[in-house]
Amino acid sequence: MTDTSARVAVIGGGIAGASVAFGLASRDVSVTIFDDAMAGQATAASAGIIAPWVSTSSGAYYETYAAGGSFYPDFLNRLSALGVPDLGYRRSGALVVNSDPVVLAEATRLIRDRVAGAASVAGEVHDMDSANLREIFPPIAPEMTGLFITGGGRVDGRTLRDAILTGAHAYGARLVHDSARTISTGRRGGMWQVGTTSAMEDFDALVVAGGARSTEMLQRLGHSVAITAQRGQLVHLGLHGINTSPWPTVHPLDHHYITPFDGGRVVIGATREDGVGFDVRATAEGQYQVLSDALRIAPGLAEATVVETRVGVRPMSTRTSGLPYAGAVPGAQDLWLASGFGAGGLTMGPLIGDAIARAILGQQAAEIAHLGL
Repeated sequence: MTDTSARVAVIGGGIAGASVAFGLASRDVSVTIFDDAMAGQATAASAGIIAPWVSTSSGAYYETYAAGGSFYPDFLNRLSALGVPDLGYRRSGALVVNSDPVVLAEATRLIRDRVAGAASVAGEVHDMDSANLREIFPPIAPEMTGLFITGGGRVDGRTLRDAILTGAHAYGARLVHDSARTISTGRRGGMWQVGTTSAMEDFDALVVAGGARSTEMLQRLGHSVAITAQRGQLVHLGLHGINTSPWPTVHPLDHHYITPFDGGRVVIGATREDGVGFDVRATAEGQYQVLSDALRIAPGLAEATVVETRVGVRPMSTRTSGLPYAGAVPGAQDLWLASGFGAGGLTMGPLIGDAIARAILGQQAAEIAHLGL
């Protein structure tokens, strides 16, 4: 599809769908986003860390992850130029910590190489002893040492999603707060028809970006994709009277992390629970795991107030590589998929969304050439 006068429907208003819609609308394409704000959206629950260089991932997944991080400055500048007031992003650095010097030394070599290759975005790497760590992150355990990466950032998923949707709206995109109850090939002049509780609309192209529910949507259309649901629980803590704004994100070289925000808010998480489907309850076991993990590396958070728990369902790709799915659906005309981002959605979503928008318009999109179905 190369005609910018065409109409495109995007199913899903999380980071993937919002980014695709922004990429299309900013190129003068008529876009309608369908999102019913169903509980469990991964983006809405996420406290994102934009520091791919500290990731334990490797291979093609890491390359895509890192490219997403490098895309962020330009992407945020595009939103800022539209006057979007709050992007939910702060570049406060990333702290890699561990109590085992052997584990830390091995990670240090890899991280230094990665940062050197992306210095314009990643910044610099500084060794941190116990005293240095407590200066920039006071709750840290005294036995920890680590690295500080100056270019690390953090982003609130809800705020960034809303900012992207606001930007898309500024370019003329339309948001429908309803579910796409029916999706079918069009018979009234459009290639695709999307039906909600109140209307049936025709579109020339359709993008499925429904997170973990994308599998079910594609099955309804006669296609299959290997994406499963994974529950993630995150706990928000409050530290009254403490300025947490400059605190860096904390990475203990494990599955969990700590993400400070403004106003004394600190997010800890997250669980990675497979096999529970779309059950979005906060469970006792999940809360115990999250709190135990965090207090082991940051015991100074023990007196913080538990403010809330957010639960999201991540769309996990079951590919061996773990790579997401992004591109045209084989055997279907003008049907596209953007899902399976797992825990890396907030970092990769804007890059991949923009690439899909270009691909829909027939433009080169090398970033997603290896992500097709």
